[in-house]
Amino acid sequence: MAKRLIPSFSRILVEKITQPSKTNVGILIPEKTTKLNSAKVVAVGPGSRDRNGNLIPVSVKEGDTVLLAEYGGTEVKLGDKQYVSLLPFEYHLYDHEAVLGTLHD
Repeated sequence: MAKRLIPSFSRILVEKITQPSKTNVGILIPEKTTKLNSAKVVAVGPGSRDRNGNLIPVSVKEGDTVLLAEYGGTEVKLGDKQYVSLLPFEYHLYDHEAVLGTLHD
């Protein structure tokens, strides 16, 4: 069983950041309002090559918080379990071109 997934070419593996489905006082929040398009980069591929064979590195690095397109990406599952753990995160593979920008504090 694989312990770590390293994306190919210019792909990135992200864990989507989801809002809690309840407030502090116990009010349930509808699922539509909890969807955010932000994610934390977990792993980054080496990059792609241009026509001359030069490596074009990916513009984000592990640990960056990124803003993604609303649709896209491939959900990642290894075996019967989702990548890493059963935490309330969703793991997806995206091409680095699907990143709309990075989020900073």
